[in-house]
Parts: sequence; C-alpha cells; structure tokens
Amino acid sequence: MRFRWDWLRPVVSAPYVPTIGPVHPSVLTEDLFTDTLIAASTDRWFLRYDKDIRWSDSKDETVLVEHIVHRPGETLIPTLSQRGSGMVKVHVYGIEPDSVYAATELAQKLAAEHSAGKARIVRFLGPEASDGRGTRIQLQDFRTALCLAPDGPVRLFDKWPAGVRDTFAAFAEQTAADGFTFLYKQMQAGTIGPVLTVVVGGGVAGAIGPMEIRPDAIGTPQLMPQYFGVLQEHRGKGLGRLLWRAAMYWGQDNGAAYQLLQTEVGGPSDCLCQAEGLTSLGFTYWQTA
Repeated sequence: MRFRWDWLRPVVSAPYVPTIGPVHPSVLTEDLFTDTLIAASTDRWFLRYDKDIRWSDSKDETVLVEHIVHRPGETLIPTLSQRGSGMVKVHVYGIEPDSVYAATELAQKLAAEHSAGKARIVRFLGPEASDGRGTRIQLQDFRTALCLAPDGPVRLFDKWPAGVRDTFAAFAEQTAADGFTFLYKQMQAGTIGPVLTVVVGGGVAGAIGPMEIRPDAIGTPQLMPQYFGVLQEHRGKGLGRLLWRAAMYWGQDNGAAYQLLQTEVGGPSDCLCQAEGLTSLGFTYWQTA
C-alpha cells in the first residue's frame, strides 16, 4: 500500500514517523511513511537514514502493514517491537472522536495475536499545544545561529590523560540508567564516534556522545542523538550546559545542519534545551492500551 498524503498530512500534528521517530519538517513526506512499510517487508531491514542503524544489525520494531487503518481524518499505524517481552504500539494520527478508542482496541487485539507483553497507543500534539506533556520534539538549527566553543573543563574523552580516562568506568556504572554502561562498551569496542566529557577533581563528572553526523532522508547532514548525563553530586553547577554547548559547537564545526532531540517535558534536559533557544516542533505521549 501507499499512504495518501492528502489524507495523512492534515492529521500529522508533530513530525514523527513510526519506527523512525522525529524527523525534520523539511523531510516529512508520505515517502517516509511508505519507506517504513517497505522496510517491514524485508526481514527487519534498516532504512539507510534510521538513527538506530548505529546500534544493531537488524531493526527490532516494524510496522504491521496489514493492520493499518488509513482514511480521511484518521490513520492508525501499528508497530511491533521484539525487544523484551514484546510491545505493540498504535500510532494515532487523527481528528476523529473515536480514534483513541479504535486505536486501543487495535493495540489490545494485536498484542494478543503476537503474544506481546505490552500494548500502547502513541498520540501527538502540535507545538502550539498549551498542555504540552509527554516528550517534546526539539530542533537545534545550526544554520541560524553561531555556536561558540565553551570555556571550561570539557574535552573529547581520548584527549584526557589515562588516569582521567580510567574514571569513566565508575561514571558509567553510576549513570547506567541513562545508558552509559552500554555506551562505554561501544567506546571500548571502538565502534562509535567521539564522546565529550567534563572532568571535576580528576574524574569524569559528565558526558555527552557519541558525536556522529549522518545524512537524513534527503541527504542533509544531521547530528545524531547522544547519551547525555551528569553525576548527581555535580548537578546544578552548570556542567550540563557546558557539555551541551560543547556538543553543539562540535556539531556545527563538523558540518551538521541540525539536530533533533526528544526531552521529557519539564525534565532537566527539556528545561536546558528551552533555555538554549531550541525550537519546539510538537509533542508525543503514550498511554497503556
């Protein structure tokens, strides 16, 4: 099947594509949605611009093409993730009053059919939403403002002395919930781009990375999402802002045109990005089906 853009575009309130995530508004077309259907039919194949291609040999979430609901005013796109006990998500693009009810029923039905342990529906709000909740999609456009090199104890990880580098293991263990244990394994394997670190008292206190630039669906260079964290005892000292500005300087200096981020509304990263002047593109939020 193909999506009809005259049906889908009016109900896409945030630039988010199932299995792909947020995309730049200039890239948002029916082709991106259709690409996810093609990928679903090729044994968990990655699209060339999928951000997750950095971490795995196969895609763990695919669109359940035969169960898509697509009509004027309403499009429901279900996906299945193989991770853990499995999860079905139904992405709701629609203005019909019964869309949420229909999506809930569909998610529950498909979760039972695929023996998935979880069923969710994913909904969207536009950037103008006054009751913004869930996750905010934010845009850093490197073409509209100059990012200055920060002045402070932040460097690329491999530019620190060996004794400082050795403290990253302890930092990763303390920030495992933020994904740094996984990131450290990738760093040790040498399979990813550089990581920026901030050091206090001879030890790693915060990090952001990997720093990698890849082309989006139309070939525009995009700074990819990073893991980002500061140790609890060092928060509130401006180290997060220092790391963030160092990452933005690196991205602009290395030719990225933009970066997209997802931040929990009201959380520390969300407040930082808003204070730094990023553009809000809309919101995603989910609920159990």
